Amino acid sequence: MNWIILIVAGCFEAGFAFCLGKMKGLSGLEYYLWGAGFLASLSASMLLLAKAVQTIPIGTAYPVWTGIGAVGTVLLGITFFHEPATFARLFFISTLIASIIGLKIVS
Repeated sequence: MNWIILIVAGCFEAGFAFCLGKMKGLSGLEYYLWGAGFLASLSASMLLLAKAVQTIPIGTAYPVWTGIGAVGTVLLGITFFHEPATFARLFFISTLIASIIGLKIVS
């Protein structure tokens, strides 16, 4: 169960990065609404990470959480912010995913 919590925490990490990206260039109410989304995602991510490390070693949980957030952020950037999806980026994202899976297997 704590692995599922850790995966959801990583998704919220990508969510707060997405909210930061959406805040760029905004002002007024829309800026503050995305800021509220950032704070909510950040809080949820940290609380879920804290819950997950009660049974998963921090040396495994933190890199997995960070990796899920990094992969999610890159995919969100490609999808919503029209960032380039070059072969090199996709290759290194694939190696990051393989590393996350490896950490799960060995822990």
